[in-house]
Amino acid sequence: MQTESFYNQFDAVIHSFKKILVVSHVNPDGDAIGSSLAMCFFLKKFGVDAKVLVPNDFPGFLSWMPGAHDILIYESQTELAQEWISTAECIIMQDFNNLSRSGLLHNEIGKTRVPRVLVDHHRDPDMSQFCCGWSETNVSSASELVAEIILHYGENYLDESIATDLLVGIMTDTGSFAHSIYHPRTFEIVGALVKKSISYNDIHRLVYDTFSESRLRLLGYAINKMEVLDDYSTAIIALSKSELDSFDYHVGDTEGIVNYPLSLKKIKMSVLITERQGQIRLSFRSKGEFSVHELSNKHFKGGGHTNAAGGTLDCTIEEAVEKLKSVLPDYKDMLNY
Repeated sequence: MQTESFYNQFDAVIHSFKKILVVSHVNPDGDAIGSSLAMCFFLKKFGVDAKVLVPNDFPGFLSWMPGAHDILIYESQTELAQEWISTAECIIMQDFNNLSRSGLLHNEIGKTRVPRVLVDHHRDPDMSQFCCGWSETNVSSASELVAEIILHYGENYLDESIATDLLVGIMTDTGSFAHSIYHPRTFEIVGALVKKSISYNDIHRLVYDTFSESRLRLLGYAINKMEVLDDYSTAIIALSKSELDSFDYHVGDTEGIVNYPLSLKKIKMSVLITERQGQIRLSFRSKGEFSVHELSNKHFKGGGHTNAAGGTLDCTIEEAVEKLKSVLPDYKDMLNY
């Protein structure tokens, strides 16, 4: 899956730099957190002073993960984060492939002149921003790539903390292995991780079975509000800031909601539209070969993967819904195929 050239470059990085910052994207998810923490633990095995930095807070259901309490959050720990950015000798960017996806960190990282390394699985990377990198779209997650890197050095570099964090990343980015599985290698890697991690049953429970009452009621409200567009095999769930606030919204509370409409036999695409922090966010999921990446990239300043993508708009939530509906006729034949 990868040439020796990347490993040679990566090996030079971990043996040349003694202070490395591992950074992930805005609104970090399970894969962003899992892959970053695992990389940080791995770097420390080589005597590197490593730290994970994310732009803003991550979902509470990930707070139990090994190393999560040491993550720097730029939004709330700005001064310390800036100190790390200014003194780091190298930056490893994981689970995103363009500085624009780093939110509040965009300008801070952009100002640095240290080498930047890419480890990511999204389409259309801007490789001009990196000294070297591994960009592979045909994998489940950034966590799978980090696992490959670590296994390249030997299974003895896996420990319980690394394996647990990587399992969370792969599990969450595949919807508990329901999608984004492109080859048997994913399960081979998972097998190696399970041997080293805490109980997989415990991992699954800690991620998926720790809902607050308000989060579960939000899920019920969202599904009840779902709008089904039969002509386009599409379902839309739109949640305003006031609606989210009425359910005592916390970061991560809408995680996974976009997947539920896909359980309907007639639905090919599901879209969750949320209003947060003065911006409209759109999450797209699809079945089969319909590319939500192409749709999001063309109309919503976003992108991602064939079956999972995101986008943003600067407008009202009502305008966002109308914008989405206005472009659906262009995709009618593909959605009804």
